[in-house]
Amino acid sequence: KQYAAQHNAYRLKPKAKIECLILIHIFMEIPKIVGAGLVVIGAGMGIGRIGGSAMEAIARQPEATGKIQTAMLIAAALIEGIGFAALFAVN
Repeated sequence: KQYAAQHNAYRLKPKAKIECLILIHIFMEIPKIVGAGLVVIGAGMGIGRIGGSAMEAIARQPEATGKIQTAMLIAAALIEGIGFAALFAVN
């Protein structure tokens, strides 16, 4: 009887169980949110770097502007697509 009384004293009440489950659910979402943030930051940095490099290349060879812009836009679109795919994979 004494063990049963002690064991029941440590049991959570229904409201406390729900609150614990909500907290657990919130803590399980934190890595997803951090991962999504890293994806967005990485994609933004990649696209920015492509744009900067393209501007440098155009400044060096103005006659190749069309080819450089085309390659830059294709690369930026691919990076953005990978970023969106990673965001959907995180969620």
